Parts: sequence; structure tokens; C-alpha cells
Amino acid sequence: MLLRFPISVSEAQECLAEEAVPIGGATLVWATWQRDGFPQRAMSLRDLPEANVIGAESLGGAVLLNRVDERVPDVLRLAAATIGTGAVRRTATVGGNIVGSALRCLLPAALVLDARARVLDADGIHETDLAEVTAKRPLLLSIHWRAPLASAYHKAPGEIGGPPQLVVATALHADAGGRNRLRVAVRDGYDVFSGSVVCEAGTDAGQVQSSLRRQHLGDLPDEAWDAIDEQVRDLLSRA
Repeated sequence: MLLRFPISVSEAQECLAEEAVPIGGATLVWATWQRDGFPQRAMSLRDLPEANVIGAESLGGAVLLNRVDERVPDVLRLAAATIGTGAVRRTATVGGNIVGSALRCLLPAALVLDARARVLDADGIHETDLAEVTAKRPLLLSIHWRAPLASAYHKAPGEIGGPPQLVVATALHADAGGRNRLRVAVRDGYDVFSGSVVCEAGTDAGQVQSSLRRQHLGDLPDEAWDAIDEQVRDLLSRA
């Protein structure tokens, strides 16, 4: 297997044209390759600057999970810290988790930040939404968002290798007209549900939960609603 490490977008495009397989941290594909055979060409984005950004409003697809720190919103930092073991977080990448993983532990966090993705294909870099990223699995360079007022993350206890753990993520953003918008995303099993509510001055947690239940979040388990209620109360108090 020829493994390339492009240092520019044009080099990464050349790799794509040669049908090189993106590997991220290879934590999800290595066992499959050992069983079924290795591809002729692969590429890693670890040396590509556009895929290694870390900041208050951006995160690169090639960033290792153990490098996701206080520079990003709490919801993303906490989500990354709960993925797998320390050994996994030292090799797995943001892009591998969002694009390549069936669990996608970072997806709820990215959804509540209303993040957009920058992806690379043969025609160059373009921006798209997370729905297209998870459906088409393009080469993810980075995700970008507007910094929230506050955010929170909860992952239910569970065993590594066991069934998917319940995940609840929330974020509060300043909205137009002096209002705030609260976004919620929940991973229940392998499914991810999301919704949002405009919070006027004086809005309380009970009103937020009632509004969310009227959306397609109403069938979530009680454990999810308990976590939502706790996070909403916390975010509203901080705002």
C-alpha cells in the first residue's frame, strides 16, 4: 500500500484523482484491511494545514481526538473526551468519527453548534451541511460554526464495545432581535434526533421542553428528557 501525506489542497486532490483511500487514524479500517486486503493507495491529512485547525469556531478533520481541548466549545471538547479509550483518542480523528463511524459521537455536538462542513472533491473545496457529510461521506477537511453563548454534553455510562450509549448535546446561541436559540441533539441507539427552540426573555426550562416535545423529539426515553431538562436549566441560567 502506497500511503501519501499531502501538504497542500492541490496534492490532496491529486490523491483523490488517483483513488487514494482516506484513512484518518485508521482505527476503523485497519481490521477490515487485514481481513479483506489493503488498498493500493491511501492518504492521510495529518500534514494538511486546512485539516488541522483548532479554534473557537473551527475544527479540522485530521485533528486527533485527544487534541480537542479548551479552544473549542465545551460540547465538542466533552464529546471528544468520552470516545473510546485513551489509546483510541490518540489515533482516531475528528473526520473519522463524523464521517466513518457508525456511532458518530461527535455528530450531536456538531449539530447543536449548527456547524457547516468544508469538504474536498475533484472540483476543489466547497461547504455543505452535516446531513450531506453523513450521507455521502466526502473527504472532510473541517467543520465551522458560530461560537455559542454556552453548551453542554452528556453521555450515559456504558461498556466499550457494548450497545450505543445515550448522548445528549445542547448549545445556546444569540439569535436575531435580542433572542436566543437553543439547539438540542440526541443520539438514541444509532439514530440522531435534533431540534431547536427560540428562547425569549423569561423563557423557562419547562417551556423549552414542551416546545421540543412538539417536534420529533417527543418519543425519546425518559433518561434523555431528564438530561435535556438538566442541561437546559444550566444553559438558561448561564445566559
